[in-house]
Amino acid sequence: MTPPQRQRRSPGSARPAAPAPGGAPAKEGEVRNPERLFVIGGEGGGERADIDLVTLIVARADPPVSATPEQAALLRLCAAPLSVAELSAYLSLPFSVVTVLLTDLLASELVQARAPIVRQKVADRNLLEAVMHGLQKL
Repeated sequence: MTPPQRQRRSPGSARPAAPAPGGAPAKEGEVRNPERLFVIGGEGGGERADIDLVTLIVARADPPVSATPEQAALLRLCAAPLSVAELSAYLSLPFSVVTVLLTDLLASELVQARAPIVRQKVADRNLLEAVMHGLQKL
């Protein structure tokens, strides 16, 4: 599944409101269908995985036949590592709903969660000295 393409908006243009289920256009910031989010995420009363917005998610298997459409979309998107924030944006789902979906996928071992790679603020002194001595030998 290819991620949706972003469309550039000019500063004065308003975002077109998508029609709500009743036929009237949705207002800015209004949740269009909260029942759908409950159906996707379920009750959510159980434990959730300890993931945050920058946790990288990688699929370990293809979507099974029993997967919901949202879970299948998550698995297809995660062929390459993606952060939870990116997944939430690509699927147009809130972070909390994506967290519930990922908890189910992690429990069934269909995805793997990885901590993001954190770069050191200060370089290792031994490494810098080794590079300096190597350059002096040239």
